[in-house]
Amino acid sequence: MDRLLEPAKGKLKIFQKMEQGNTLTAWAPADKYYTALVTGDLGQLQALTAKHYGDVNVVFEINKNEMEWQVKSPVTFGLSGLWSLEYKRELTNPLCIAAGHGHTDCVRHLLHEHANADATPGGRSALHEACQAGHTDCTQLLLDYQANPNLLSDEGFAPLHLCRSQNTLGCAKILVKYGALVDQPSEETQETPLHTAAEHGLPDHVYLYLKNGARVDPKNSHKETPLSVACGQAKKLEDQACYLRVCKLLLLYGADVNSTDEEDKSPLHKASKNANHGLVQLLLRNKADINAIDYNGASPMACVLQSASFKRELKPHQTVQMLLNHGSQKIWPAAFEKVLKLCASTPEVIEILFNSYSQNCVSEKWRAAIPKEIFQMHLSFYQSLFTLSCTTRGLQHLCRCAIRKQLGSKCYDLIPLLPVPKSLQNFLLLEPKGIVF
Repeated sequence: MDRLLEPAKGKLKIFQKMEQGNTLTAWAPADKYYTALVTGDLGQLQALTAKHYGDVNVVFEINKNEMEWQVKSPVTFGLSGLWSLEYKRELTNPLCIAAGHGHTDCVRHLLHEHANADATPGGRSALHEACQAGHTDCTQLLLDYQANPNLLSDEGFAPLHLCRSQNTLGCAKILVKYGALVDQPSEETQETPLHTAAEHGLPDHVYLYLKNGARVDPKNSHKETPLSVACGQAKKLEDQACYLRVCKLLLLYGADVNSTDEEDKSPLHKASKNANHGLVQLLLRNKADINAIDYNGASPMACVLQSASFKRELKPHQTVQMLLNHGSQKIWPAAFEKVLKLCASTPEVIEILFNSYSQNCVSEKWRAAIPKEIFQMHLSFYQSLFTLSCTTRGLQHLCRCAIRKQLGSKCYDLIPLLPVPKSLQNFLLLEPKGIVF
């Protein structure tokens, strides 16, 4: 039966859930018990346990009213919606609360009082809670008391799946030491801990799992390998170094650089879409298929062009330049007007693509593809482009094209070896200058 022990305070309501036949001292102060667990007040916890809570496996039902953003419909620049008051119901127990807040002394006291280390009143055990929060000492203590390191939560995750941030590395090491399965898939998405570490850009976790025998190329429910997941998540500039380290480790342990997911996208497709030129370079050095076509008929070059205007801070022209210098097929000349529509706000991309042709007739129709404000913002470049209308490119450019044609997919490796000034090497490698001539 359920009994409200204390009047609700504010928006937090705590109920005592008891099995039939269990009894408590009258008016047992549930709110004080909960507060002692959250704050780590061991003295108060010991007193309350001794006086009111002989059974430390008691289950709390916590009800909250919280404001949540409810999405109503997509709009041009995001999602429209409204704030609404949502009713939240959570089941938990003292051990889960203490472990989740990292109060080791309280966890030790509860375990000493025979708390069930594997109880999951709200769908997760205390070990799940401790690992997700990165509380290493609590994790160690729970495992010392025989907590199951491979217990799945109601969501289908083992504790190792919840090690999703750098501060959980200690927990992950202890879990592995106590027998956590490094290849255990989650129930719904079939993701292994290696997928999780790759998704969150955690190179130290990745190394830990690989060193302990994790398979490098397991596939999740979307047929993605950890390498594919990492390349798809490497979106922010500040995170690129971490994801680069993750991918280097995976490739060092033999990851398939050309594995494809359910949409036939390779890691190179995803890295190119994210305009991550460092990651693109790494994949190409490991023999990624530069002209692979996905289910929608897109190549890695097409992927970066489709996202270039939204990734300006990541300098997408460097990815375009990298792909061309490694032998990517050029855009069909007749499709250049479409490229202008996609990439007008990134003139560096337009310059590199335009200079990859020995000759591409500039059409006045192209003007209509460029928004007026973008044209004015990059006036010097677009003026230089349309100056070439109905003219032949210069001899210097034609010589560049002849050399690049001769070197083919080896441009990136061989041009820096030519005995010519650095400025000329950059010219041959299609380094943008801000104008075309």
